Amino acid sequence: MNRRAFLRHAALVGGTAVLAACGGQGNQASQAPAPASPTASPTVRSTSTLLAAGSTRVPLPTSAPTSTVADPTATPSRTPQATADDWRGTVVLVKTANRAEGVRRAVELLGVNPIQGKKVLLKPNFNSADPAPGSTHPDTLRAMITQLREMGAGAITLGERSGMGDTRTVMQQLGAFDLAKELGFETVVFDDLDEKGWALIQSKDDHWKRGFAVPRLLLDAEAVVQICNLKTHRYGGHFTLSLKNSVGFAAKQIARTGYNYMTELHGSPDQRTMIAEINRVYAPALVVMDSVEAFTNGGPDRGNLVRPEVILAGRDRIALDAVGVAILRLFGTTPEVSAGRVFEQAQIARAVELELGARGPQDVRILTGDDASAAFSAKIRPLIT
Repeated sequence: MNRRAFLRHAALVGGTAVLAACGGQGNQASQAPAPASPTASPTVRSTSTLLAAGSTRVPLPTSAPTSTVADPTATPSRTPQATADDWRGTVVLVKTANRAEGVRRAVELLGVNPIQGKKVLLKPNFNSADPAPGSTHPDTLRAMITQLREMGAGAITLGERSGMGDTRTVMQQLGAFDLAKELGFETVVFDDLDEKGWALIQSKDDHWKRGFAVPRLLLDAEAVVQICNLKTHRYGGHFTLSLKNSVGFAAKQIARTGYNYMTELHGSPDQRTMIAEINRVYAPALVVMDSVEAFTNGGPDRGNLVRPEVILAGRDRIALDAVGVAILRLFGTTPEVSAGRVFEQAQIARAVELELGARGPQDVRILTGDDASAAFSAKIRPLIT
């Protein structure tokens, strides 16, 4: 069942809302780009083809790279900005050690503004209070808030549920509350939500035994923005990038039932598949992946530290995670993350089944704006296959 069909049939338990018809899909459906008009795809190598929303295809400008599997020995070149219609498969890559500069350049190069005038729910990676890449770097968070303001965002609310440690304590230790006072945004500790604040999502096609619960704030958000990190995950996720970051939206427990959804997740052989399934309840307006530093083993709190010095941005979580896995492989990573093709990784493969973004390596398009970024992109393109 694809995401559109899922949203039609998923019951929101704990309230009276049921997503049953096209007109009742909720705001998360409205965040997805509208399907582009069907256009014939040229077959010449000078033009790459992206999957737009739905099953239509739109040709890219002839100056775009042919695909992510282009000849890695080719001379690096700059690539054009994305458009609102070619979000699927598009990943911006900026080579820099300066997080603030990287966030600004990546968002600008993406070339779209799905934030203006909208209330934003911002999800960082505050799984624990460990320093980056164990958690979102304060420079990245500050830069993201600043960028959202410049893009004309309305009210900004930062929300999180930590997996390793008490969420409120983690947010306090990472300076989130102090930064909120300084920059003027709201914070929500998802663990503090009462029963009415959660929506239970159930589908017969999922691998969750009793469904999973997400904040109603997520379903009602006008725009959802993610900040994630680049790292492996030693507790069964294998890697924790943009798809895995969505686990912080899912409840650990709801008081009425006492059922521990995270115990089920981490004890299931289908863990990586279940991670992907959380992602179909919303479509992000923007995702920024801080890859200035990364863990190539261990994780999510600590591990072998390397410095790719890259910032990634996009709206397609599958494409972003595919590029992230390729970077991990470039630096040498765990057997689990190294095994098979990138799109055979369970998180990514299930997300493809759910039609959350790119359907394969042929859909992934990396945009760069300078020679250093283009040269790095050329190194990872072959690894995506």
